[in-house]
Amino acid sequence: MSTIYIVEDDKNIREIEAIALKNSGFEVEEFEIAADFYKAFEKRCPDLLLLDIMLPDADGLDIVKKLRQSVNGRNLPIIMVTAKTTEIDKVKGLDTGADDYLTKPFGIMELISRVKALLRRTSKEQADKKMLIGSVCLDEEKHRVTVNDEKCELTYKEYELLKLLMINAGIVTSREEILEKVWGTDFEGESRTLDMHIKTLRQKLQDAGSMIKTVRNVGYIFNS
Repeated sequence: MSTIYIVEDDKNIREIEAIALKNSGFEVEEFEIAADFYKAFEKRCPDLLLLDIMLPDADGLDIVKKLRQSVNGRNLPIIMVTAKTTEIDKVKGLDTGADDYLTKPFGIMELISRVKALLRRTSKEQADKKMLIGSVCLDEEKHRVTVNDEKCELTYKEYELLKLLMINAGIVTSREEILEKVWGTDFEGESRTLDMHIKTLRQKLQDAGSMIKTVRNVGYIFNS
């Protein structure tokens, strides 16, 4: 289920948007001001943002600029909603980084259609950049790992190790292959280093760490 954040100071419009989206199967979070949206965004990035261009505490264009400069907001699908109708206003919104533009008043069917179309497009573009197995999500573009939607801080080697295991999910990856691909062909250290990295990786993944299984005398396998 996709999560959509609505940032709209007009309560009536916000409620109409929220009801329509919920009835279409989306999870919705509502915000009246930008400050509350930013707090929620720091904890969780939505799948799409429906953003009013004129808010009491911020300009919608400035919000888009700020999001596009951040790691998590760089590729966030954004639909701007505004009462401004001139072509120059639409151009400004799109040039700033918005993906689509809705002018008030708009029909509910149009809103849902635009949201679904944008989600289809962006999900297709990002499909190959994310791996999700069980509760573990590895986002290659953002170089970010989450477990149950909570960020998991990994070192560079731990990240590369996890990525290799997830790419080969369900298949045993030999110790030799791991050492070669993660540490390089010139790696001269003891293979015990690999075992220690596996141990710390399991700990950082918490309950999901049990998905990394040891295959004695061969290597490791990642299974959900």
